[in-house]
Amino acid sequence: MTDTMKLLDVRPILQKGEEPFVAIMQAVGSLADGQGLRLLSTFKPVPLFSVLGKQGFSHEEKEIGNGDWQIDFIPAEGAKAPSADSLPSSPPATPPAPQGIAEAAKADGKADAKGWPAPALVLDNRGLMPPDPMVRTLEAIEGLAEGEVLEIHNDRDPLFLYPELAERGHLAHSEASDKGGYRVLIRKGSAKGTAA
Repeated sequence: MTDTMKLLDVRPILQKGEEPFVAIMQAVGSLADGQGLRLLSTFKPVPLFSVLGKQGFSHEEKEIGNGDWQIDFIPAEGAKAPSADSLPSSPPATPPAPQGIAEAAKADGKADAKGWPAPALVLDNRGLMPPDPMVRTLEAIEGLAEGEVLEIHNDRDPLFLYPELAERGHLAHSEASDKGGYRVLIRKGSAKGTAA
């Protein structure tokens, strides 16, 4: 483990309903060679593990109480700190698709929903703090049959949800709602990783 860890507490950002990704990338971009990042969050940011893993960081996580998490991102031995230019500027919208997922299984919430059946279930996630909307959505989609559609309503675009859906073979279509927030349609795919 590194001798020094830069501390970044994103809990206040999340509690305001804002996206902390840019602040996290700015903190990573400001690290010195051999320096790690200690992140405090209101949830375990699983998609961030692969984003920073691609930059040469391993991670250690532990729950610190009240649903909060401490995640230490540790650079590889002798690794140079990533430059700000090499870091993504927005959350992963289209991660590399796992094998078996058709290229059309968009991981960015932009799948074409024309021809999809009416939603079999509607879930209102507004007013919930992360990771509750994502957890509720993933649990709800598991209860649907292949090809059925789940409609969710969120306060913000669930950017971290799309890679999880794509990994499981589901399609998603997101649109901003006239009333604020986002309406997302999710079509359940097969266990083999392709949407019906």
